[in-house]
Amino acid sequence: MITLIDNGVFLVTGNKLVPNTHDVTEKLQKAGFDEQTITTAKERTISYDILKRHNTSDNMTSLKIRFDSLASHDITYVGIIQTARASGLTEFPIPYVLTNCHNSLCAVGGTINEDDHVFGLTAAQKYGGIYVPAHQAVIHSFMREMQSGCGRMILGSDSHTRYGALGTMAIGEGGPELVKQLLSKTYDIEYPKIVAVHLKGAPRPGVGPQDVALAIIGAVFESGFVKNCVLEFVGEGIASLPMDYRNGIDVMTTETTCLSSIWVTDDKTEEYFDKHLRPDAYSPLAPGNLAYYDKAIEVDLDKIECMIAMPFHPSNTYTIKDLNANAADILRKIEKDATEILDLPGIEYTLTDKLTERGILAQQGVIAGCAGGIFDNLCAAADILKGSTIGNGEFSVSAYPASQPVMMELTRNGVFSTLMQAGVTIRTAFCGPCFGAGDVPANGALSLRHTTRNFPNREGSKPAAGQIASVALMDARSIAATAKNGGILTPATDFDVEYTQYDYKFDDSAYKSRVYFGYGKADNTKSLKFGPNITDWPQMYALTDDLLMQAASVITDPVTTTDELIPSGETSSYRSNPLKLAEFTLSRKDPGYVSRAKAAQLLEDNRRRGIDNPELAPIYSAIAKVSKASKPANIGIGSFVFAIKPGDGSAREQAASCQRVLGGVANIANEYATKRYRSNLINWGMLPLLIDAEEIPFSVGDYVFLPGIRNAIENNIRVISAYVITPDGEIRPFTVKLDTLTDDERKIILMGCLINFYRENS
Repeated sequence: MITLIDNGVFLVTGNKLVPNTHDVTEKLQKAGFDEQTITTAKERTISYDILKRHNTSDNMTSLKIRFDSLASHDITYVGIIQTARASGLTEFPIPYVLTNCHNSLCAVGGTINEDDHVFGLTAAQKYGGIYVPAHQAVIHSFMREMQSGCGRMILGSDSHTRYGALGTMAIGEGGPELVKQLLSKTYDIEYPKIVAVHLKGAPRPGVGPQDVALAIIGAVFESGFVKNCVLEFVGEGIASLPMDYRNGIDVMTTETTCLSSIWVTDDKTEEYFDKHLRPDAYSPLAPGNLAYYDKAIEVDLDKIECMIAMPFHPSNTYTIKDLNANAADILRKIEKDATEILDLPGIEYTLTDKLTERGILAQQGVIAGCAGGIFDNLCAAADILKGSTIGNGEFSVSAYPASQPVMMELTRNGVFSTLMQAGVTIRTAFCGPCFGAGDVPANGALSLRHTTRNFPNREGSKPAAGQIASVALMDARSIAATAKNGGILTPATDFDVEYTQYDYKFDDSAYKSRVYFGYGKADNTKSLKFGPNITDWPQMYALTDDLLMQAASVITDPVTTTDELIPSGETSSYRSNPLKLAEFTLSRKDPGYVSRAKAAQLLEDNRRRGIDNPELAPIYSAIAKVSKASKPANIGIGSFVFAIKPGDGSAREQAASCQRVLGGVANIANEYATKRYRSNLINWGMLPLLIDAEEIPFSVGDYVFLPGIRNAIENNIRVISAYVITPDGEIRPFTVKLDTLTDDERKIILMGCLINFYRENS
């Protein structure tokens, strides 16, 4: 199905891959390409052209990008606007879309969720934004429909910001990166590696976009094959895919850990923009006759089968056929892995109890969000379920159309009636099932979801409270087939279905009725409306000359997700209140973290007030042995988290900011799972330190002393001497490292956070 090519390839005439072997120049010259064309082939990818047009630096090595538009939802936009406002914001300089698709239910915490929405509307009025009320659209559906365009770039404060199939290079980042754009600053990155995703053939009936996406994710995630790269989809197989199908694959590229994506555009792309009443947004995009890529992924669409991603990651993939054939062995393996992943004594996690004489029995199916709730998916599910019933047993199915225009068309064409007659419940546009705020399954249940992620507790269970459910990712078609088979896991290809080619008619009347289109209409006489849960950020302090930091959590899982660092679900209600939200930090992974971090924070508070910390006497005695010039009164104190590979998953900045609010000053890792998490650490003034993947030199409660750390950051020193100091004063030297920091990133860390940096420079 999937072939990986790691040594660079040339793409000839948009379709043929030629590996970068020792004799490749000779081969290409025989094919008619001159030496200059071969040498500059890197500059003829679609990605190079788009990045060049948006780059404001004087070179294509260190990019300074300005985006065409921005997008946030209601668990990120309050903090972004508060930060920008504190840094001198007067007007949104580019279109900024504020959607309300995460806290839509307004069901937790009294009035505070709707208070956020009121704040968002008044901010759009005051600063000139676009405000999308709750239940109108999930963030990425609205951006596809209303803001995407061929050759454009969009930055969103959600990790699944992906509109590459529509010719738009989109990137999901933490909120501080959007703040920079709102203040007319730039997004600074080194030129990324570009990976060709070469599609050939056509998928079989019943195989959907999630199947293709999961096959790719399963092939590349563990090795980090495309980490922080741009995926460029090329090849004759693209022509076989409808636009919704392409969008469904594209949005899942986030789970490969790539930076962004872009696709060749064609007549189907043009038709999409025509239907969405924006024909000017289309332009043809294609690589040159000879284009060079750093790597390639070949995808034979003909051979893709119906897939499933078992708990607890989108990369834990199997074909449904193989899973059913080896169910007992695979389910036992996942149970064993869960013991290590969950790491919570007393939790009884089982999957083998789902194995019946008929096969694996699930309890729930959900089709929702930016990946699942698109028009074609719901139409295909209806075709499979037509004339059938999901039954009145435990297995249930719910469907969430991704936008009001999609919902209106599914109502008109009868698809909703077909689904409801089969027993499917229809909901409004809402991202909740993707992060644990909607359709939370029962304890011990197996939920099959066409959503984006299946991390531990992502669906809303709380392992620390003895609650755990399982989520498996599947395509809407196989969820419908499973529903038709009474909840027994079934690939859609098991049914001979005549799929209807529904013609989608986009109707924007719902948007015209409810969306506030305020870009270019800023009114500074308007006042922001604050609810009692919307608070300012606490003060962050500049980096001291020396630093003493205590290990508040040491996590040895292979990967640590942002959902584990700051859980989703009910915590979403407190995203506008940094102090309250911080109380949830690592609550489902390491419940003791918050109290440990607060204890270290109290030591720093005492130091700043001139109060002695007698419990640190053995530590200061040890420091005097290794750094005689360091004085306790001038040594900053904080805490840090160690994880082998932190930051996979969501772009949410709170995974870093909550640590900072509790006095966190650093993360130490073997590597960072994503660029966006590392950026979040830096923007909140935290050191993104690295150690080699050997034995961890410290334990929870140990201190790490970094003498001369401020000087190291000022002078861009990347290898730093450090010392582990145990509570009884034992000293163990070791080394920490820093990857390259830009000049601005070093200044942000030195000043304590991005807010301080902009306040100083405004």
